[in-house]
Amino acid sequence: MATLTLAESGCPSGLAPAEDRDARRADPAAFVRRDAGGRDTLELLIQGAKCAACIRKIESGLLALPGVSDARLNLSTARLRVAWSPGAVAPAAITDALARMGYGASAFDPAAAARQVDEEGRKLLRYLAVAGFAAMNIMMFSVPVWSGDGEMGEGTRTLLHWISALIAIPAALYAAQPFFRSAGTALRARRANMDVPISLAVFLTLGISIAETLQQGEHAYFDGITMLLFFLLIGRYLDHRLREQARTAARDLLALQSVTASRIGADGRVVAIGAGDIMVGDRLILASGDRAPVDGVVEQGVSDLDRSMLTGETLPQSVRAGDVIHAGVINLSQRLIIRATARAQDSSVAELARLIEAGEQGRARFVRLAEKAAALYVPVVHSLALATFVGWMFGPALLRLAGLDVADVGLRVALMNAVAVLIITCPCALGLAVPAVQVVATGRLFKRGVLVKSGDALERLAQVDVAVFDKTGTLTLGKPRLVSAVAPDVLRTAASLARVSRHPLSRALVEAAGPGVATADAREIPGEGIEAGGMRIGRRTFAAPQCADANDGAAELWFASGDAPPVRFAFTDALRADAAQTIAALRQRGIAVELISGDRPVAVEAAAREAGIEHWVASASPSDKTARLAALRAAGKKVLMVGDGLNDAAALAAAHASASPGTALEASQAASDLVLQGAALMPLVEAIDVAKMARARALENLRFSALYNVIAAPLAAAGLLTPLIAALAMSGSSLVVTLNALRLQLGWGRS
Repeated sequence: MATLTLAESGCPSGLAPAEDRDARRADPAAFVRRDAGGRDTLELLIQGAKCAACIRKIESGLLALPGVSDARLNLSTARLRVAWSPGAVAPAAITDALARMGYGASAFDPAAAARQVDEEGRKLLRYLAVAGFAAMNIMMFSVPVWSGDGEMGEGTRTLLHWISALIAIPAALYAAQPFFRSAGTALRARRANMDVPISLAVFLTLGISIAETLQQGEHAYFDGITMLLFFLLIGRYLDHRLREQARTAARDLLALQSVTASRIGADGRVVAIGAGDIMVGDRLILASGDRAPVDGVVEQGVSDLDRSMLTGETLPQSVRAGDVIHAGVINLSQRLIIRATARAQDSSVAELARLIEAGEQGRARFVRLAEKAAALYVPVVHSLALATFVGWMFGPALLRLAGLDVADVGLRVALMNAVAVLIITCPCALGLAVPAVQVVATGRLFKRGVLVKSGDALERLAQVDVAVFDKTGTLTLGKPRLVSAVAPDVLRTAASLARVSRHPLSRALVEAAGPGVATADAREIPGEGIEAGGMRIGRRTFAAPQCADANDGAAELWFASGDAPPVRFAFTDALRADAAQTIAALRQRGIAVELISGDRPVAVEAAAREAGIEHWVASASPSDKTARLAALRAAGKKVLMVGDGLNDAAALAAAHASASPGTALEASQAASDLVLQGAALMPLVEAIDVAKMARARALENLRFSALYNVIAAPLAAAGLLTPLIAALAMSGSSLVVTLNALRLQLGWGRS
C-alpha cells in the first residue's frame, strides 16, 4: 500500500511539514465514501497534473483498473474523483497506479489545494529572483572574457570563470528545481516533456563549463545557463499567474447552501445544526430571508420564494403546505416549516456543483498552443542534439573510410557541440511566446472592464462561432422596472403599502415612488399581497378580482383603494442599453446568437424580439441549458455562454468559453472565463476581438521561435557559435517575442 505525497512524486509540496507527514501516514481507505448509486468513491488531491495530456493519462490509466467505472480530474482544483464497484479494487491500488504514472496524491482538502497553489507561486518567484540575480552578476565577469579578444591572460580568464562558477552552480541547481522535478516525474513515467531537454542542458552545460574551467579552457557557459533559466522562469511564472486566476465554481456554489439550519427535535426544541448533519425526514425552520439548506417539502406556512438564481424566473413563487422547495432558494415572506427530502450532498445545488465540475473537467481537455508546440519541440531537439554528438564523434572516422583526410575531434568537442544545440535551441522564446501575449492581452482587457481569469480562455474565446445568452440579469438588467404611467398620489399611496414587503415587484414600486413612509397597520398575506385600512395591493385575484386579466405577459401588481377604480402597475425587466448593439456586432463577426432562459415564454420572446435574436428557448432548466450546449458541441460548434445565475453555472462551465456580468452570483463568475465589469455588454465583443489578435500574435511568436531554431540549430551543430553569439541569440529571441506581444497593448496588428 502506498499513499503518495508531493515529495515522492517530485512535485513542489503545498502542505505544511506536519500535514505532509499526516498525508504520508493516511490510509486512503479511510476516505472512501458510498455514493447514491451504491459505488465506492474516493476524492484525491493530485500533484503534478498540468495539462490536458495529464488528464487523459490519469483518467484512462485509472479506468483500466478492474471495477473502476468513473475517473474525473478537475485541473483547476486538482481534485480527482474515482468511483468503482464495492470490493472490486483496493483504494491503495488507485494511489499505486497514480504513482506508476508519476503523479502524487493525498486525501482531497480544499484548504490544502489552495495552499499548494499559493506555495507554488511563491517558490517560482524565489527561483526567478535567484536566476535573475545570478545572470546579472555573472555577466559582469563574462563580458570581460568575451571582449578580451585574446589579450586577457590565461590566469585572469580562469579566475573569472571560477568566480562565475561559484555563482552559477548553486544558483542554477536551485533555480532549475521546477524543471528537474517535472522532468524526473516524466521520466519515471517513461515519457518526455519540454523540461527533459532543459534539465539535460543544465546538467551538461554545468558539467562541460566546470571541465573547461579545470582545464583552463577559453570558453565556459555559466552565463548562458543562468540566462536560460531566467527567461524560462519568467514564462513559467506568467503561466502560473494566469492559471491561478481560474477558480472553481463548484466550491462557491456549494457555499450558497446555508452552513447552519434550525432543526425541530422530537421534543419540540429547536437546535442549530450544520447543514451537513441534516438527515432525510428532519423538520427545519426556514425564517424570512433564509436560504433553504436542502431540498424539502413545506409542512406548515405560506410564503413566497425567490428562485431567480436557480431558474432565472423573475417573479417569486408562492408556496404552501405540500409544495416542494429546492436548496438555494430564498424565503421572502413568512416563516416556513419544511421536511428535508435529501441530504446536503444530494440536493439540487450539489447536483449543479457536479454538473459544473464535469463541465470544467471537459473544458480542461483543451490543448493549448504552448502544449502543442512543446509536443513537437522535445523529440526534434533531442534528435538534433543526438545527431550532432554522433556526427562529431564518429563522422571523421567515416570520412576517413571514404578516403578523406580528416582528423578526429574527440569526445570533448562532440559533447560541447551537442550541448550547444541544446542551449541555442533553448525554449526561452517558446516558453515566453504564449504567456507574454496572454498577460498583455489580459492587461488590456482589464483596463476595458473585462477580467480574464485564465490564459487559455483567450485561446478558446478566439474560436467561438455561437454565442448563447441567458436573459434575466445578463441580457437584461435583472431587476423589474415600473413602466406604467400613474398619478403621483396613487403611486405614493400604493408604495406606502409596498414598503412592508420584500417582494421584488414591491421593491421596484418603492424605488419608482421615491422616499416615503410605510403604512403602519399594513399586513402582508403570503402569496397574495398586502392590505391595510380598505386598501389592497398584490395579485389581480386578491386586489381587483372584478378586473379582466391584461394577458400581455408583463409582471404586474394591482392596487385598490375603497371605491376608486383599481390601478394596474406593469413592470418590465429592461434590456441592457447596448444589448441590441452587442448582438448585431456579434453577427457581423460571423457569430450566431441564441437566447435560452428559465423565465416565462412571453418574457423571453419579448426580450429576444427587442434584442434582435431569432432563436430562443424559455422555461429551460440547468440540465436543458447544458444539453443545448452539448448538442451544439456535437454539431462541431464552439459555444460562448453568457449568464449570471445558478441555473447558468453548469452551462458556463461546460461551454467552450464563457462570460458573466459583474453583478452575477459568485458561483457563476467562478465558472466563467471572463467577468464583465459595469452594465455594458459591448466589452464582450472587444474581448473576442482582442482574443483573436492575441491568437495571431501567439502564432507569430511560435513561428518566429521555429524560424529561430531552424537557423540557429545548424550553426550550433556545425560548431560555429561562440558563447557571446549564443547569449545574444537567446536574449534577442526572448526580446522579439515580448515586443511582438506588446503590440497588443498598443492596439497594433488587428486581425
